[in-house]
Amino acid sequence: MPLTLFDSHAHYDDSAFDCDREALLDLLPSKGVCGIVNAASDLSSTRRGIALAERYPYVWAAAGIHPQEAGHWCDEEGNPSPEAVQELRALCSHPRVVAVGEIGLDYYYDTPGRECQRRWLRCQLALAAELHLPVILHDREAHEDTLKLLRQHPVEGVVHCFSGSVEMARELVRLGYYIGLGGAVTFKNARRAPLVAAAVPADRLLLETDAPYMTPVPFRGKRNQSDYIAYTARRIAELRGITAEELCHQTAENTRRLFRIPE
Repeated sequence: MPLTLFDSHAHYDDSAFDCDREALLDLLPSKGVCGIVNAASDLSSTRRGIALAERYPYVWAAAGIHPQEAGHWCDEEGNPSPEAVQELRALCSHPRVVAVGEIGLDYYYDTPGRECQRRWLRCQLALAAELHLPVILHDREAHEDTLKLLRQHPVEGVVHCFSGSVEMARELVRLGYYIGLGGAVTFKNARRAPLVAAAVPADRLLLETDAPYMTPVPFRGKRNQSDYIAYTARRIAELRGITAEELCHQTAENTRRLFRIPE
């Protein structure tokens, strides 16, 4: 009997799935996948995610501009383009959209510039507050600025593929956020992720794949997909001293609560 799996963060609009997207999404429910939230990277990605959510009842969409894409959607002064913001607001009104995301800060590449990323993050946090939607946050090597902006713009959401410390996770929970964990917790060189997995309150933990990326052991190096979340679940359950069934039930309940997805 497969585990009941809710993937809180995937990218099935990604070109990595062009060869077999429909066949895979038709198959996943038989492998225990009861839900997927498809996170967007830009406006085109958002539209593709909505199309998937319209076709597959267990798929839900998010709408947003990823920090690495933010530079393509700015005006001449480096501010979020009013036309892009207007279209994003309209896309967020679709009934299959349950969050604003994937948004955030990524200082690993520093492209686009940090101020451009911060302006788009402020804009999208404000939009989420206006529309009463949770956010899906990306934070890569930008922990201090991420926390600063989240304190300034109080909304609820999840920090996906969380890479910070236990102390940062506790502060995010205090701010009303959930912590998303994926395949990294299964890696042999993982240091922080196992500690966070054991420490996060049960009602604030989400499971994710970030498919097609971040594939867990034993499939690391291959394309990720939502049923592989079972390997992440078993590892986290081991760290928490509970069964994988208990963990999957709790995290599915958490995902539905955050994104207001009915049973």
